[in-house]
Amino acid sequence: MTDQELDPQKAEKTRQVFIVSDGTAITAETLAHSILTQFPDLHYHQTRIPFVDTMEKAIDTARRINAVEKEDGLRPIIFTTFVEPEIMRSFNEMVSGHIIDLFRKFVGPLETELGMKSAHSIGQTHRIRDDEKYQRRIAAIDYTLQHDDGQTNRGLDDADVILVGVSRSGKTPTSLFLAMQFGIKVANYPLIPEDFDRGSLPEALLPLRNKLFGLSIAPERLSEIRNERRPGSRYASIENCRMEIRDAEELMHREGIRWLNSTTKSIEEISATIMSELGLDRQRKA
Repeated sequence: MTDQELDPQKAEKTRQVFIVSDGTAITAETLAHSILTQFPDLHYHQTRIPFVDTMEKAIDTARRINAVEKEDGLRPIIFTTFVEPEIMRSFNEMVSGHIIDLFRKFVGPLETELGMKSAHSIGQTHRIRDDEKYQRRIAAIDYTLQHDDGQTNRGLDDADVILVGVSRSGKTPTSLFLAMQFGIKVANYPLIPEDFDRGSLPEALLPLRNKLFGLSIAPERLSEIRNERRPGSRYASIENCRMEIRDAEELMHREGIRWLNSTTKSIEEISATIMSELGLDRQRKA
C-alpha cells in the first residue's frame, strides 16, 4: 500500500460510491454496505444505479460516473453485478474508477467448486421461488403496518414479536425489515410517560411478555432524531430523552424483557439479534 493511499487528508474527502447493476441493485447495495462499514473513517456518498441492462445504458452510466470523477478529482468506487458479459465489458472499458465485480468474485469460484455453470440470468435473487413464503411475507408486511406504533390491540396475540421502547428508538424500521425480509409479523408499541408513572407495561402487553423485545438508544442520539421532527420541543430535549430512556430501561429490566441498545447497530444486526433471542430463526425454517 502506498503512502498516498494512506494519506489521512485523502481519506477525509468524500468518496463517491456507485452501485451499478442490470437488476435492482438491491443485493449489491446490501453487500457493498457491509464491506464499506469495515472502513469507519471513510466519508462516502452512495448512489445506486439499477437496470443498466443495455449497451446504451452502460455507456451512459460510465460517462455519468466519469463526469463525477472529473469534478471530484478522486477515483470513485464502483460495485457491479452485471450478468451479461458484453454489457459488463463495455461498461468496464468506458468507466474510470475502482471496480469491484461482486458476481465474478463469488460466482466463478463456486462454479469451479460445484462443477456446474450458474444461471447467468438477471433478477435471480428476487424471483418468487416459493409462493407460500412470498405470501407469508406479504401478510407479515400488512400485519406490521396495521400494528405500527400501537395503532391497535386487535390481533396482538398473532404477532411473532412485539417491539417496545420509547418513541423514535428504531421500532418501526426494524419491524418493517423483519416483515419484508423474513415474513415475521411484528407489532411495535411505544413506552410513554404514563407507563413509567404507573410502573408497569401497558395492560394489553401483560399477557404477551414472551413475545416482547425492547429497543433502547443513547439519549444524545434520541435527542438528535427527535429534534429533526420537533425542533426545540420538550419532547426532543436532552433532559427529557435521558429521563425517558432511564425509565424505559428500568421498566424493561423490572419486567424481565430482553432488550438491546440500537445506537450503533444496523437494522440487520438488530433484527438478527431479535430473531436469535426469540428463536424466530428456527421458526422460519420450520
